[in-house]
Amino acid sequence: MKVIMKYLKPFAGTILISLLILFGQAIGELSLPNLMSDIVNTGIQNGGVEQEAPEALSTDGFALMTLFMDTEDKETFQKSYTLIEGGAAEAEAYTEEFPESQETDLYVLDETDPDRLSSLESIFSKASYSFVTFMKEMGAQQGNAAAVDTESGFENVDMDQLYALLPQLQQLPQEAFAESRDVADAAEPMLYSQIGILFTKLFYEELGMDMDALQNRYIMTKGAQMLAIALAVSVASVAVAYFSSRIAAKVSGKMRRDVFAKVESFSNAEFDNFSTASLITRTTNDVQQIQQLITIGIRMLCYAPILATGGLIMAIDKSVSLAWTIVVAVVALVGVMMTIMSIALPKFKVLQSLTDKLNLVSRENLSGMMVIRAFGNEKFEENRFNDANEEYTYTNRFVQRLMAFMMPAMTIIMNGVSLLIIWFGSKQVADSAMQIGDMMAYIQYVMQIIMAFLMISMMFIFLPRASVSAVRIGEVLDTDLSILDPIEPQKIDQRKGVVTFKNVSYHYPKASENVLKDISFTAKPGETTAIIGSTGSGKSTMINLIPRFYDVSEGAIEIDGVDIRKMTQADLRRNIGYVPQKGMLFSGDIASNVLYGKDDASTEDIMKALEVAQAEGFISAMEDGIETAIAQGGGNVSGGQKQRLAIARALVKKAPIYIFDDSFSALDFKTDAALRSALTGYTDNATVVIVAQRISTIMDAEQIVVLDKGKIVGIGTHDALMKNCETYQEIAKSQLSEEELA
Repeated sequence: MKVIMKYLKPFAGTILISLLILFGQAIGELSLPNLMSDIVNTGIQNGGVEQEAPEALSTDGFALMTLFMDTEDKETFQKSYTLIEGGAAEAEAYTEEFPESQETDLYVLDETDPDRLSSLESIFSKASYSFVTFMKEMGAQQGNAAAVDTESGFENVDMDQLYALLPQLQQLPQEAFAESRDVADAAEPMLYSQIGILFTKLFYEELGMDMDALQNRYIMTKGAQMLAIALAVSVASVAVAYFSSRIAAKVSGKMRRDVFAKVESFSNAEFDNFSTASLITRTTNDVQQIQQLITIGIRMLCYAPILATGGLIMAIDKSVSLAWTIVVAVVALVGVMMTIMSIALPKFKVLQSLTDKLNLVSRENLSGMMVIRAFGNEKFEENRFNDANEEYTYTNRFVQRLMAFMMPAMTIIMNGVSLLIIWFGSKQVADSAMQIGDMMAYIQYVMQIIMAFLMISMMFIFLPRASVSAVRIGEVLDTDLSILDPIEPQKIDQRKGVVTFKNVSYHYPKASENVLKDISFTAKPGETTAIIGSTGSGKSTMINLIPRFYDVSEGAIEIDGVDIRKMTQADLRRNIGYVPQKGMLFSGDIASNVLYGKDDASTEDIMKALEVAQAEGFISAMEDGIETAIAQGGGNVSGGQKQRLAIARALVKKAPIYIFDDSFSALDFKTDAALRSALTGYTDNATVVIVAQRISTIMDAEQIVVLDKGKIVGIGTHDALMKNCETYQEIAKSQLSEEELA
């Protein structure tokens, strides 16, 4: 995962902004259940009355309530209210809300401090509960209906009947109310709070307040708040999705570029450690896995802990006694996730390897289609592909089914916990230890906690596979290059093109024996140096040492007296026109392929290179000439035409050194001879190194190097080698007749 963190580092600011937006989104989502609880508790059950201590109450009501308060509470209560005479100028401010204030004296609340207001609400609610308790006891003693019946409720209680008892109650000593006050002090806060709200509603109705309008106004206000928050949450969600997608796209793009650039800097030694199919998979599929992880990870992996933590705090705030249900849910969720992931994680690692294998088989089938058909092995290759495909399909299906099990398991846990909350929560509601709205909010918070774990479980689908992909990409990026540019590179002052091998030996990585041993010779400008030998003698390996596709194990190769290891690779290869064994062409047209050798070459330079390469004839026969389209890999031209275009690409470079690695093998003898003749004039000041299998191609070379089992067994002209090199004689006699050799 270090690879992912490294690429995310430049986007720390954007990620921080996303986290802040997610934090705001979580606050919004966590506030919605509270607002719903307020609508149920306050808007529906309490008729829109938010505050237990009434904003205003009549003088009789004030006297009745203070009667059931102790001395200290009564003093606090009286200090918090101001008496306003009915019809007075001050009463006009309350006329709209309390119409009866024009005719009735009333006490108006003037306390605004939240802490003192909360204390005042408790005083009023306890007094209300004390009054109800006292009236029940008095009714039980007198055996009449003078008491308030709390069982049937007292929403329709006649306040005049209550006030008629006031003179009688005022004559009683304070000790008569002590027992009922003690009962109120010992009662559940929620219970006396509900009684306080009910009395507040009665006092409001007495003063003419429109309770239906109050309730509707409260519900509409809270509903509007919920809609606004829901809209803000949606906007936040879209913003985070935008940022996360943008970050993921940029990270994946940079990662692909870096992987590609790293692969471009590989020498042949590094390529031997990775298959082409694997490198393609790492550049495409593996990067895509990481992109998906970042896109979803910022939105879910960061959001889930915030939501879970907030939901836990809010749920416990609603009910501590039901907190055990959260523990049950979390334990069940973690158990399911750990079980599934312990099975799935090894499969994810296998899946990426199988993707490599499937790509490898597909690539080999497509690139080797002609060979497969020629040998009639279509059925064998079909079976080979089916085996790889079925293994991949089986593993992928197993993982997908395993992950599919997670969602129904989570749903069962979610529904089961909901039933537990309703079962035990309803008992608390019946005992007045919890309100219905709070129970509903608690369910919502627990669902949010479970949803947070669902998000985390979703991440577990992407995280293991992306983690494997990150490791695979890291393997490419962390590969130590065997061929590096020097810290202080040297440059060639005057480019002549003298190539010198000094006691060069080479062995492939992890190989125990050298494939080239003590090679020494010099290739000079204006001359052709040919290299010939039997198959496996090391010809191509030796040629590949000049442009540093490999580095020598021992000895040195110099160009114009400078060790090529002391030059930058770009500067070195700028001096070389290279034609590989396989004439590789790129999709585009003929001109673009030739310009690949020198992008600023003129049309005259292109045509001259094509003429020397003996390609002008077949190009002129094409309708579009040098603008003729070339298919991928040069699939729409013949092998000989492909070789000639590859030669033209090297020639247009006008380099001081030309390397032809068996580049005339697909040419007929006539074309071969014409091309070599044209080359003589075109490269008269350049060093030409030719690897060839045919004696006829190199007979006129000024210097022929004969290799056998990695060693030089002869150097000289054709005539000299025919006299003193047995290996060369064997090759020549196997290809040419006595008359041709004479």
